[in-house]
Order: sequence, then C-alpha cells, then structure tokens
Amino acid sequence: MSAQERPRRRPRAWLPNWLGPRPATQLAVLVAVIVLVAIMGSNIAATMARIGLTPGFGFLERAAKFEIGESTIPFRAGDSYARAIAVGVLNTAKVAVVSCILATVLGVALALMRLAGHPVLSGLVRWSIEVVRNTPLLLQLFFWIALAHALPPPRRAVVWFDCVFLTNRGVYLPSVIIAEGSWMAITAIAAILLGWLALLWRSRTRGPLSPLPLGLVAILALAVVIYASGFRISLHSPVVQGFNIQGGTSLTPEFAALLVGLTVKFAAIFAEIVRAGILSVRREQWDAARALGLSEFQIVRLVVLPQALRVITPLATSCYLDVIKDSSLAVAIGYPDLMNITNTTANTTGQALETLLIVVALYLTLNLSVSAVMNVYNARVAMRGGRPA
Repeated sequence: MSAQERPRRRPRAWLPNWLGPRPATQLAVLVAVIVLVAIMGSNIAATMARIGLTPGFGFLERAAKFEIGESTIPFRAGDSYARAIAVGVLNTAKVAVVSCILATVLGVALALMRLAGHPVLSGLVRWSIEVVRNTPLLLQLFFWIALAHALPPPRRAVVWFDCVFLTNRGVYLPSVIIAEGSWMAITAIAAILLGWLALLWRSRTRGPLSPLPLGLVAILALAVVIYASGFRISLHSPVVQGFNIQGGTSLTPEFAALLVGLTVKFAAIFAEIVRAGILSVRREQWDAARALGLSEFQIVRLVVLPQALRVITPLATSCYLDVIKDSSLAVAIGYPDLMNITNTTANTTGQALETLLIVVALYLTLNLSVSAVMNVYNARVAMRGGRPA
C-alpha cells in the first residue's frame, strides 16, 4: 500500500467527545451556566440570611403544625415535616396507581366497543371519548367534586347493590375482614401461587410439565394450610345508623372526585392508544385466526393483543407518566397530595426553594421508576428482527 493510499490518521481531540461537534462552545456554555447558578445560589443564600431563614433541609425535622385530612399512614399535628411529605407521596402514589389500573381496564373496554360493528355503540363511545379528551382535566375535576358535594346526606344516600353508598360525605364500600391468625394462610397461599407461576414459566421455557400432579399438589397444600390456620375471611358491608354510615370502608369526596376524574380522562386517552395498536395488526391475522375456528374473543386475546402490545406499550408508558404528573391538580379540589402538602410546608416554613427541590426530586423519582418498569416490559414485547422478543 502506497503512502497516498494509507488512511489519514485523525488528529487527537483535546476535548472529550461527549461535548459534541463544537466542544469549545459547549464547554463555554457549561461554564457560564455553572457561574450563573453559583451567583444565583449566593444571592438566594444572602436573601434568606437577611430575612432570618437558614438555607438547607434541616426544617424537615421540625414539627409540622397542621393537620392532614386524609393520610395513608398515621399523622397528626406535631409530627415532622418529613413525615408530612411522606404522607403526600403515599397519597399521590395511591391515587396514581389505582387510576392507572382502572384507566387501563376501562380504556381497553372502550377501545373494543369502539371497534365493534354496532354503529350506535361505536358512535356513542367515539363521541364520549372525543368530549373527554378535548376537555381540560381541571374543568373535569371541578365537575366531579361539585357532583360529589351535591350528593344527598347519608340518611338519603344513593345505594347501589345494597352495599355501595354514595353520599356528600364520601363513597362507602364493603371492606374485607381477615380474622386473626389468617395472615399465615395468606402468606402460604401467595407462596403456592408464586411456585405455581414459576413452574408454569419453566414449562413454557424448558418444555411442558404434566399439569395434573402439580395441580393436585397445589390443591392439597392449600387445603392443609387453610385447615391448619383456621383461615377466615368475611365481607363487612356499610349500614346506615342514625345520621351517618357505619362499617365498611369509605372514600373521601376529594379522593373519589380525583380518582374518577383521572380514570375517565386517561381511559379515553388509553382507549385511543389501544385502538391504534389493534388497527396496526394486519387484517390477514384476523382472517387466519377465523379460519382456525377461533371466536372473536379468542382472536383478540390470543392473536391481536399480543401483537398490538408493541405499539401500545410505549404510548401507555407516556399515559401512566401523565397520570402521575396530572395528579398534582388535586390541590385545586383539596385532596392532600404531594403538591398540596408541600405548598403548605413552604408557606409555614418559608423554605420555598428547598421545598420546590424536594417536589422536583420526588416527582422525578416516581416517574423514572414507572418508566424503568415499563421499559423492561417494553423490551420483552418489542419486535426484534421481525419477530416478537
């Protein structure tokens, strides 16, 4: 090979490649941003010192002098601000998780109804979805909280199925009562189910196993555990007593309004996501499944949805993240979520900057956690080389 044909050696870069195609400019911008942040931090610290505030997160250990109307964990005035913020995180996580589950189930049902051949049903679902999707969520929350407060008092409650009571004090539902000593049985049942799922996974990955002996062993073990532990579980329905409703479990009007608002809004969005995923499956797949004698339900469950998941999952991830972020609108209807409690904390302590940083960090943690889980699931259903992974 001649000297002219030899490839030219690129000059060694004096700045790292991660700075981009113009490293000097990028480095100058980075230094300028760092200097501006340092100046801003110095000014904020000086201002806080001038008005008697100490920068830092030490206020989290001080006693919070306010009550929280609804709490997942015990809380009373005098507990620390850190515990109050933990209550807000749990309240936000609770309403977000339940809303995501309900929105997913309702969204799939709405998508299937819209794709149904019945023109009246399909048209009704279509216009309902369009109205909900094109209406601001905050306006919908105002509607649901107004409707919740417009319900009758407990003595004239709206009763569904003799066990669900709708009142202006909240929604009362049946509760599950588990007798003492039954938790051992529940733990054993969970262990047996996990073992059965592990064996099922092994049969799918390493070859079929005989289901009859496994089923008999699981049933026998379950019967022994239930008999030995005295497992007892009962359903306690609410009843009207005097001017109130006793028994069961209750949802506050604020929680119920937020839950319904998030569920309805994102069920409409999720329905369009599922519909797009189903329509992405080629028509020949439906025809081939019908030729095999499968029913419409079997076609959707066994053929269409598994292929549509590669389209649905990335969009569903974005939908779930929006549920978490939009749950911060709960402050407008009085539900004590993370945003509501941190606003109160900032007003009572004066540590607005630190509180804002805590809010950003917590919402970022929640969203990144959900995104990581969904990315793992998306990697399992993604297409690789034209075939599902």
